[in-house]
Formats: sequence, structure tokens, C-alpha cells
Amino acid sequence: RFDQDGNPTSHNLNDPRFAGASILISNLNFGCGSSREHAPQALAKAGFRAVVAESYAEIFFGNATTLGIPCVSLSAGHIGELAALVEEHPETEIIIDLETRSLRAGDVKQFPLSIKDAAREALISGRWDPIGELLESSARVSEVASKLQYMAPS
Repeated sequence: RFDQDGNPTSHNLNDPRFAGASILISNLNFGCGSSREHAPQALAKAGFRAVVAESYAEIFFGNATTLGIPCVSLSAGHIGELAALVEEHPETEIIIDLETRSLRAGDVKQFPLSIKDAAREALISGRWDPIGELLESSARVSEVASKLQYMAPS
């Protein structure tokens, strides 16, 4: 996004028309090479609340979901249509509806989206943090562990 002197380049994220955007639109294998938790954390700190792409790197997808960032997929054709619409009308409101598995772009377009069932359910229920769930369920974890022969005190 910046040149060697720290000046902004013509990168899309520097385009004032997209200032304040909260949904990032991309193409294939988004997040490839970004397996650390820092990548989705950086997106969240930059104000992005969701990502729309054709596909995702597996580790990135998991880390983003754990932070509550939906990573939804559209077909290549629909990504192209959405990107063209946003390019022409950057003010277009985009709504990602996980319950109906659809993405609405203003009153103009609606696209079917896909997302892994487990991630969808976790995001809809608000239970996307597996460590938090374990901590909340410590009594149940102890109960199950006490019944496992290899966990019993010797």
C-alpha cells in the first residue's frame, strides 16, 4: 500500500472512495501465506468485519472464524459482478446474511454465498471461540475426563 518512502500508492485500500469499508472483496485462496493469527487480527484492526472471496487458505479461514470474522465464498462470476458494482457504486451497502446464505448488494443484486457449516453455526450462535467454550465448560470437561481410563489418577 505504500512505497519505500512511506507514501500511499494507488492500492485499492488507499482509494478514498472505499474509506470506511468493512467488507473486503477478493478472489481465489484468500489468506494464503497468512496462517498466523496476526493476519485476521490486522484485518479486524483495519476495520474489516467480513471477507468475501472465491476460496480461502484453510488456516486463515479458521483463524478468522475464531475472531468472529465471517469468510464467505461466492463464485468467480458473482465476485466479478459484485466487484464491478462496488467499483461503480462504492456507496453500495453490502449485507451478508448467514442465516439465508445470501449476500445482498443494495437493492440491486443478491448472490448465494457458501460458508462451512460449522463456521456458519458458530457465527450465528455467537460461539466461535473454542477456547472460551472449553473454559465455560470446565465442569463438563472434568466430568468426561474422570471417566476416561487414561485420565484417571494412578
